[in-house]
Amino acid sequence: MSVVDDPIAAASAVADREWRLAVGGRARVGATYTVECPATEQPLAEAPDATIDDVDEAVRSAADAATAWRAVQPRERAGRLRELATAIRAHTDELATLDALDSGNPVTAMRTDVGWGADVLELFADYATHLGGETIPASAENLHFTRRAPFGVVARIVPFNHPAMFAAAKIAAPLLAGNSVVLKPSEITPLSALRIAEIATGILPEGTLSVLTSSGPAPSQALVRHPLVRRIGFIGSERVGRIIQRDAAESGVKDISLELGGKNALIVCPDADLEAAADGIVGGMNFAWSAGQSCGSTSRVLLHAAIADEVLALVRERVAAIRIGSPLDPGTQMGPLASRAQYEKARGYIDVASAEGATLLHGGGRPEGHDRGYYVEPTIFTGVEPDMRIAREEVFGPVMSVLSFTDLDEAVRIANGVDYGLTASIWTRDVSTALDLAERVEAGYVWVNGSSRHFWGVPFGGTKSSGVGREESVEELLSYTELKAVNVVV
Repeated sequence: MSVVDDPIAAASAVADREWRLAVGGRARVGATYTVECPATEQPLAEAPDATIDDVDEAVRSAADAATAWRAVQPRERAGRLRELATAIRAHTDELATLDALDSGNPVTAMRTDVGWGADVLELFADYATHLGGETIPASAENLHFTRRAPFGVVARIVPFNHPAMFAAAKIAAPLLAGNSVVLKPSEITPLSALRIAEIATGILPEGTLSVLTSSGPAPSQALVRHPLVRRIGFIGSERVGRIIQRDAAESGVKDISLELGGKNALIVCPDADLEAAADGIVGGMNFAWSAGQSCGSTSRVLLHAAIADEVLALVRERVAAIRIGSPLDPGTQMGPLASRAQYEKARGYIDVASAEGATLLHGGGRPEGHDRGYYVEPTIFTGVEPDMRIAREEVFGPVMSVLSFTDLDEAVRIANGVDYGLTASIWTRDVSTALDLAERVEAGYVWVNGSSRHFWGVPFGGTKSSGVGREESVEELLSYTELKAVNVVV
């Protein structure tokens, strides 16, 4: 499937093929629902619509497979992950095209996403030796040691903004740890996850990976509540994260990690390299990756009053140069939002910001030449006050709020004055200032003179309402194991 040679044929191929659930390593045909292309607002494909019975079968198949999978040596499990990473890379163009068609993200960025998903599979494969325990000198005459064991069945529920990357990356840690995984992608972007399940056939043992897609929340709720699911990893909104916590608590005692929303602050000090900071502001918003639909986007820009006008001029120049277009065009830097709901949410916040008295500096409407599709211009509001909704609530779209400060204490108060605490970005030439701010801001992942980029192996996760747990690191791997202490009394 070559999107460059014939994008229409690529879309037709997606529409014409039969998509099947991957339940216990076996493809299944049943009811379907329509997946839409956000660039055209037209039907794209008929995706499988899982039932509660499908969920039960997937979980029970995973439980059956988990016994044998946990007995496989970590090194061999790591080898399977590397094999899967290689196979996924071999399908980069196909998976990137699927993501461009049903998420609206640019195909060039989605090629990078696919590679990153494979990278994370290999990262966790390299962590195989970290699954060992410890000996503890608790007494002189006895032997005390710990062991790590998998939970059994893990539910992984992932969002729509990076479909293939999340489908690959978020199964890596639980699989290496010896668990079986039931993966639930977003109903908006199910296709690349289903394709990855097909690619994994013959690489992963039957039953170790199931992929369930559905049009509504009932299968996800059934998955969270299933008595055989003891570990849940979720990426998504705070609202749904709270629902998952409630459902899990009502159905058992379960281990849960949540990577939720963010209203992340980027602070530019007066001594910063302003050209570099402007690049970081635009890059940190992820306009040219996911149209700002990223929980880590630095959507609150805090500028020192002395340099605010100069920085804004640089930022506006860069934002105006972003090429908006079809997600299938390799030259496109920003595509449409992923769904009508996302589009209406972003437009709603633009209206709210204007009504609250913020000043529209750039964007705010549909980009010229894009009358169809869920396109919203990159949007910048200035004159934003900390108590405005646009400064406190996650938009999850291409809308940037710019606030000003006069001293670092004020900057910290503004940065920490929201319910979220996922990421933060600090721009300064002074090491002492950088380290002081990094210590004081309430965020789980902090950049100094950088933004947006994730460094594999560095724990990613949030504080406050941005979630619990850490990912992309050894900490994630160990979170998919239970620690057992053994005391041998001599």
